[in-house]
Amino acid sequence: MGQLLLLGSFLLIGFGLILLVEGLIYAFFPIQMKRLIAQMTNMPEATLRSGGVVAAMAGFGLLVLLKVIQF
Repeated sequence: MGQLLLLGSFLLIGFGLILLVEGLIYAFFPIQMKRLIAQMTNMPEATLRSGGVVAAMAGFGLLVLLKVIQF
């Protein structure tokens, strides 16, 4: 049960960090974000999907690395 609570806390911290970083990007660069979103609507779905898979794999790899080195 303790490991499950630790995993839940870890996930909540990670989600909070994502929200923090994304919020700061929108707060400091709103015009550039609007431009980026407009560009994304013209991208093929396969390109967006590939970028999402790469980002997810990088995030997973980082989590595994952090777990291995017990950071």
